[in-house]
Amino acid sequence: MSDEVLVTRDGAIVTLTFNRPEARNAMTWNMYERLHRTCEEVDADDSVRVLILRGAGGKAFVAGTDISQFKVFESAEDGIRYERDGDKRIDRIERVAKPVIAQIQGYAVGGGFGIATACDLRIATPDARFGAPIARTLGNCLSMEAYSRYVDALGASRLKELIFTARFMTADEAHAAGYVHEIVSPERIDARVRELAEQIASHAPLTIAVTKEAVRRIAEARRVHGGEDLIAKIYTSEDFREGARAFVEKRKPEWKGR
Repeated sequence: MSDEVLVTRDGAIVTLTFNRPEARNAMTWNMYERLHRTCEEVDADDSVRVLILRGAGGKAFVAGTDISQFKVFESAEDGIRYERDGDKRIDRIERVAKPVIAQIQGYAVGGGFGIATACDLRIATPDARFGAPIARTLGNCLSMEAYSRYVDALGASRLKELIFTARFMTADEAHAAGYVHEIVSPERIDARVRELAEQIASHAPLTIAVTKEAVRRIAEARRVHGGEDLIAKIYTSEDFREGARAFVEKRKPEWKGR
């Protein structure tokens, strides 16, 4: 599984590439573990100044979590544990003391939307798409922390519209909302992200680290926790089990509202 995530270093810049292009870089548990370990390694090395996250293949940044893994969920605790673990993974990205840049081509949806949102800067190509189409696919929900994070990034109304309609936000929409910082062509994105990373790496690291942590603490103070009753309701529902089966079987789910 080691080739599912590639980690390289060039000077003060570390680049992590999600490397399952045949699955649009959908995340396995092993990939999440390697991402967490890379965050630890970057924080442990003072000579690293910037972390870049990107997806292989040019079609997706990360197209969610590998849905086949949800078939083993049987209880409310399975869902609660999954959401808790997801919060910890996203929180770890946010807590990296160095700036984290998301280089986004194609889809950043589901878990990929969460990873991108946890990054400090998002540079995207015109074909980038963002969202959490759970009302159309699995019929599950997000954690209170995840909802809080998206409300901070997008606003309550836009988030509800994205979830309710299960549509994807375009790169232009995301840029207008302040979520994407810059849109560049596929031919230029590697060079532009590298240029930005080098610029940041040349600046005072303590100023950057303190600013990042200050902003993170402000966001954390606004964040809502809990909500296990809501997660339990969803992950023990017939609709969630149907959604997981339908996704794997490549058919439209039949929602019953129970």
